[in-house]
Amino acid sequence: MTDHTHPHETIVLATPPDAVPPDAIALAANLLRAGEVVAFPTETVYGLGADATSEAAIRRIFVAKERPLSDPLIVHLAAATQLAGVTRDIPPEAERLAERFWPGPLTLVLPRLARIPALVAAGGDTVGVRVPAHPVAQALLRAADLPIAAPSANRFMHTSPTTAAHVLADLDGRIACILDGGPTMVGVESTVVDLTSSPPRLLRPGGVTLEALRAFLPNLYAPEYAQNAPHCAPESAEPSHAPGQMARHYAPHTRLVVFDAMGAEALAAMRALAAEAQARGERVGALAADEEAATLEDAGVRVARLGPVDDLAAISRRLYAALRELDAAGLDLLLTHSFGRQGLGLAIEDRLRRAAGGSLRTV
Repeated sequence: MTDHTHPHETIVLATPPDAVPPDAIALAANLLRAGEVVAFPTETVYGLGADATSEAAIRRIFVAKERPLSDPLIVHLAAATQLAGVTRDIPPEAERLAERFWPGPLTLVLPRLARIPALVAAGGDTVGVRVPAHPVAQALLRAADLPIAAPSANRFMHTSPTTAAHVLADLDGRIACILDGGPTMVGVESTVVDLTSSPPRLLRPGGVTLEALRAFLPNLYAPEYAQNAPHCAPESAEPSHAPGQMARHYAPHTRLVVFDAMGAEALAAMRALAAEAQARGERVGALAADEEAATLEDAGVRVARLGPVDDLAAISRRLYAALRELDAAGLDLLLTHSFGRQGLGLAIEDRLRRAAGGSLRTV
C-alpha cells in the first residue's frame, strides 16, 4: 500500500477571493476527484478536503492530520439544494436554518445517508453538513461536483489555520495542494447544531451566534454554554456528533492560562502571574486587545494584539494567528482572558478554554 503521509511536494496555488483563477480551481477539483486531499479557505478556517463519498480519500485526511477516527468530519456542499444527497429525514428546522444562515458558518447535524461512509461520522449514523460562504470554497465545490469532507487543515489538536502559511507549517509534504485565499474572515470554526436530538442541541459555538440561532430555534438546548458553565462537556464513550468536543483542542504547544475575567481585573491578574513567571526566569507572552497591550508590554510581556476590545469579530479573526505567532516565539507561558459570553464571545471563550486544556482560571 502506498504511504500517503508524504505523497509529494505540496503545491500552493494563489486563489484570491476577489478574482478566483479557474485553472487553479480546476486543478484542485481534479485532485479531489482523483482521491487526493486539498486544503482550501473557508470563511471560518482553512479546511482539508477530500471526496466525502470515498472512504479511501477520507482516510487520507485522518493520516495527514494524525487524527483519530473517533473525531467526525463536516461535509461541505455547494448549496442547500444538495442536502438530500448526503442526509435523510430532513426536518423543517433544517430548511429554515439553511435559508437564513447558508452559505455561512453554521453546521447542521442530520441523519446520514449510506452514500456517505460511516468513517466521516466516527462510525455514527449522523453527519454534520454546511455550505461555506467563501468564494474559493464555493468555486471548488462547484467544480469538483462532490460533497467534500473537510476538518480544519492542521495537525490534530493543534491551533487551527487561518492562513495558507499555517496549513503549510503543519502539513507540508503530507497533502497534494493548498489553495491560498488569504486570511480567513471569521477565524473560528462553524457553530454546530444537532437537529437529531430533541430539543435541538448546540454542540459547538462558532461563527453564528447563539442569540441569532435562538431567534429561529427558541428551544435550542445549550447546557454546556449556560451563563455559569464550569467546564466543557464531559467526555463520552458514544460516537461524537461533531468535531472539537474534547476538553483539550485547538491548543498551542506553549502552556496557556486563560483568566475568566475582563477589563482591569483581568489585566491585573495577568500582570501578577507574568511577574511570578518572570521571577523564575520564564519568558511570557499574552494575547490582548489593542487597548491592553501597552500595560502588558510595560511589564516585559510579549504581546500579540487581537484588535479593539469591543470588536469581537476582529478578536475572533485574529485569535488563532496570534496563538500561532506566540507559540512560535520560544516563550514559556502564554496569558489571556475571556471576552464575555455575548455574541462571538461565547465561541472565543470555548476555543480559549480548550486551548488551555479545558479550564479557565478564576481571578
